[in-house]
Amino acid sequence: MNGNGLSSMESEYIRRHHRHEPAENQCSSALVKHIKAPVPLVWSLVRRFDQPQKYKPFISRCVVQGNLEIGSLREVDVKSGLPATTSTERLELLDDDEHILSMRIIGGDHRLRNYSSIISLHPEIIDGRPGTMVIESYVVDVPEGNTKDETCYFSLADVSERLAVAGTVTEPIDRM
Repeated sequence: MNGNGLSSMESEYIRRHHRHEPAENQCSSALVKHIKAPVPLVWSLVRRFDQPQKYKPFISRCVVQGNLEIGSLREVDVKSGLPATTSTERLELLDDDEHILSMRIIGGDHRLRNYSSIISLHPEIIDGRPGTMVIESYVVDVPEGNTKDETCYFSLADVSERLAVAGTVTEPIDRM
């Protein structure tokens, strides 16, 4: 483990695939999760830009405009209880070979301005079986009236708590 609590492999994947360059008024963070399911199974869920509700329980509906390709837009409806009801998002990258998906929020009724995220999947062995290391990182503007620490802490806590409530991606996978 290094000084930030990440293994050298996690740090290397973040360095290689999660290159955010936050501006002065932005913050960035990354979340690492280890899932007891093989990469192809996890990727089959994550790569579905048109169906994020399959693994993100806070999304109630998603409509994609046009074909599923780089630049595609989706309108996402967020379940009640979160500080948003809709989000318009653009697919920035979908790499089936490297298992990387990147998206950017371009509109909606929320405080996330200039938000972009990258999700990458990496094979690993967990308890002697094929598993997946999922790394999700983001960069976002710090809202007026908030500090960088508040924004990054809130965002990481928000994402972490949603994943915990959902049982992360492992809940739907473990039921198979």
